[in-house]
Amino acid sequence: MDGMTKTESGTGTGRRVSEARERLLRTAGQLFYAEGLHTVGVDRLVAESKVTNATFYRHFRSKEDLAVAYVESVDQAIRTQIGALTAADVPADGILRGIGASLVEQIRSPGYRGCAFLNAAAEFPDPDHPVHRAVVRHRAWFLQTITGLFAEITAAEADHAGRHFVMLRDGAMSAGYLGDPVPAGETLLRGIEGLLRVHAARGLDERAASEAGLPPAATEIPGIECAPPGA
Repeated sequence: MDGMTKTESGTGTGRRVSEARERLLRTAGQLFYAEGLHTVGVDRLVAESKVTNATFYRHFRSKEDLAVAYVESVDQAIRTQIGALTAADVPADGILRGIGASLVEQIRSPGYRGCAFLNAAAEFPDPDHPVHRAVVRHRAWFLQTITGLFAEITAAEADHAGRHFVMLRDGAMSAGYLGDPVPAGETLLRGIEGLLRVHAARGLDERAASEAGLPPAATEIPGIECAPPGA
């Protein structure tokens, strides 16, 4: 029974999708996110997915192969969500606000454990590892997508705005997990609104907005590090 397949609906391709593979991927998504990719073993994945070992290895060569598929499935879900907004002709600023609102909802949801991509990258720090590369591919796409949305508002410094937005997202998702999710979400939304306001002003008066948006020069303070000494 665990090898049953079904036709993928809504694509018009007639492609066959294994229900066992979907079940494995769904179970892996829940366990990997909640407990970590290294912690969860193949035996548990097989047991909780109600498949056999043979079925597991028919679909995935290894647990790391499944981990890559897990990261790519989260990536695809985000692409689909943003693509639906774009297809519905939602204005660029509305999409950016919508992404922020979705992130706040996620940060405040039960079982929230931080950003799935940052978590996966932390577990697989080798930049050449397939899991790490899958995370980097997602982040490159996300940054490009966000930058493109800011460019629709005005092309002036859209790349800067895109990077700023991604940093806001990363910080909020970490702060929401490690601290109080309510102020983390509020800070994210305020940050997005401020970023949109400054970026829109660049389109009206690029020079004035640039002068107003540039922070004063920072004074470097040595000794404040987020890595162990000697790392």
